[in-house]
Amino acid sequence: MGTRTAGIVFGLLAAVLPPLHTQPSAAKTAPKKTPAAAQTTKDKDDPDGPVENISPPSAGALASVGWRVIDDLITGARLGLPSMLVPKAAITRTGSRWTSGRGQIDIETFRLRDAALPALFDDEKKVRHRTVEHSTVTPDSFVMSGMQGLKRFVVRAQASGSELRGITILYDQATEGMMAPIAAAMATAFQGFPDRTAALPPGAKRSVEYGSAIVASARGDLLTAAHNVDDCQFVTIAGLGHAERVAADKSGGIALLRLYGAKGLTPAALGGGEAASGDDLTLVGIADPLAQAGGDAVSRVSAHRTAQGLTPAPALGFAGAAAVDGQGRFTGMVDVQAAVVAGAGGGVQATLVPVETLRAFLQAQNIAPASGQATADQSVVRVICVRK
Repeated sequence: MGTRTAGIVFGLLAAVLPPLHTQPSAAKTAPKKTPAAAQTTKDKDDPDGPVENISPPSAGALASVGWRVIDDLITGARLGLPSMLVPKAAITRTGSRWTSGRGQIDIETFRLRDAALPALFDDEKKVRHRTVEHSTVTPDSFVMSGMQGLKRFVVRAQASGSELRGITILYDQATEGMMAPIAAAMATAFQGFPDRTAALPPGAKRSVEYGSAIVASARGDLLTAAHNVDDCQFVTIAGLGHAERVAADKSGGIALLRLYGAKGLTPAALGGGEAASGDDLTLVGIADPLAQAGGDAVSRVSAHRTAQGLTPAPALGFAGAAAVDGQGRFTGMVDVQAAVVAGAGGGVQATLVPVETLRAFLQAQNIAPASGQATADQSVVRVICVRK
């Protein structure tokens, strides 16, 4: 059973990690012709890894273990974490560590400078009490799995220049029915050197998320995109203080925040007047710090409204931003989310929540939409969501 499960884990990794294979079909049909750049070892009793006998974990299975994608602040890597299974967190000499209550599951990230991937690959194979059953290595990454003492293990590492970042997953054999596909999903999700200006995959959330919000009243009512403030441990309005989510319309993609004790807020002119017109819009928001070198400036970008949404999509952080027409009249609120485009992988999709929808939402909350001549630049603030 143990060898078979290890084959399942490695088979899943082989199926979902194409960057680790230069010629995946060749490895299966003609292993002796595998290019020198990619070394692969396979168990003789399990030459192909029974991928067809098990599927990757379903969305429900991932949700049941508290799956979330986080940015590890110690190593800079991005990883998927079954947070309900590993509630204990600590900092190690080379990274971060998460463990279960009784130590059955152990997840550790690492970061090494001035290191070489081939040397690390050899060192990982020689870890005490470790038996490597499967491994694949390319010039800039490797993955291996097998037994370490009485536990199953999976290691994945990636290189960028002379810096290496990786993850080690250990779990008791008693948990392998649950953990084998979860470990494979973790190795799949791991990004040692992520593009932090790109959107996460659909459904994934950062541990700290930045968005924009529109001031709806002088007393501290704010409108933002609903997903900006999902599952937050707390919400902060940059420079102003703590805010509370008091209402949401998920179908409309809107959330209402309340900022208590704030002064000097300038509400956006949501109350009507002359109707906005045209499809050439200006989006006014605060881009994610990663998209503006750590800054917090309000910026304006152009976009065109189509039947499919707004194009081009603005930078991360513009979810919840204001949209105005050529005369500066308020048109709606921007929503930006990751999307999957058939045949093109992941992408970013921007849509517009019409001003009429925002007015109706505010009126349902007994908030009178403001009128006046305020510019959108005066009425946009940054929202920061911190998740567990």
